[in-house]
Amino acid sequence: MGSSGLARLQGLFAVYKPPGLKWLHVRETVELQLLKGLNAQQRSAPEQRVRFLLSPVEGSESKLTLTATSVPSLTTHRLVRGPAFTNLMIGVGHRLDIQASGVLVLAVGHGRSLLTDMYDAHLTKDYTVRGLLGKATDNFCEDGRLIEKSTYDHVTRERLDRILAMIQGSYQKALVMYSNLDLKSQEAYEMAVQGVVRPMNKSPMLISGIRCLQFAPPEFLLEVQCMHETQQQLRKLVHEIGLELKTTAVCTQVRRTRDGFFRLDDALLRTQWDLHKIQDAIQAAAPRVAVELKKNLSLKFGHQQPPRTGQAWGFRGPRSTSKLENCAGE
Repeated sequence: MGSSGLARLQGLFAVYKPPGLKWLHVRETVELQLLKGLNAQQRSAPEQRVRFLLSPVEGSESKLTLTATSVPSLTTHRLVRGPAFTNLMIGVGHRLDIQASGVLVLAVGHGRSLLTDMYDAHLTKDYTVRGLLGKATDNFCEDGRLIEKSTYDHVTRERLDRILAMIQGSYQKALVMYSNLDLKSQEAYEMAVQGVVRPMNKSPMLISGIRCLQFAPPEFLLEVQCMHETQQQLRKLVHEIGLELKTTAVCTQVRRTRDGFFRLDDALLRTQWDLHKIQDAIQAAAPRVAVELKKNLSLKFGHQQPPRTGQAWGFRGPRSTSKLENCAGE
């Protein structure tokens, strides 16, 4: 096995995780496919060794002599040594729970250290979140235990847009607070114009943008740009939007469309999870990864302690007092 196959497996790439599949299963499947590809590659010719073999003397069938003969060494044969590769260390970026789908970033080799850089850069992620008006469940998911039904005829696109604008405004205030920026400085103004204001440390979920893509009651589709989120928090956000609209709502779909600088177009589908496709994806993404990480990490400044923790927005809690269960068990 040459080193070229492994040399091209050093970096970051993205796959598309379908709903109903655990991220751990995705990683194991990718690892299995990579191992199969590496072990199936053309191996170098076996080493030749000199052996002295008995052979008849020319002209005499009764006499034997030792003849130096070159024969292949079986110590490197695949059936003797077994597969050359038995495991690969594959890192997983921002995870997706079992019900969510979309872009999942993976890393091989030195790419695992790049995952740390992605975390440190506090990059935003994009989601499309689908909601359903008229009912509430104990876990904010459509398949949860029904706890309330309500009417939604009074809900309009205009009312929904106003609620979303209010949400975005409150989260933007929290985003500036956790970024440790001096609001009166020119630096803060320039970063806000560029849209690169982000927290310098870990924080609660922060939303940098939210808008409605489709509104066809009882269904609606939101686009959310956020950071430091979990998919369950996005489902709870749909529930809270329902309460603000004087009705109820559950989440029916969470789909990640961008993770930092990886988009849906970069994500390999299940049929593309093989050695050559992944190698090509890593090589194609490498220049962009280097440029984006350098640019985003250079934006980090100051090492002050973050402000006090706690919610920076003013939503009410769920109406039900029943204990919330995470519907995205991993």
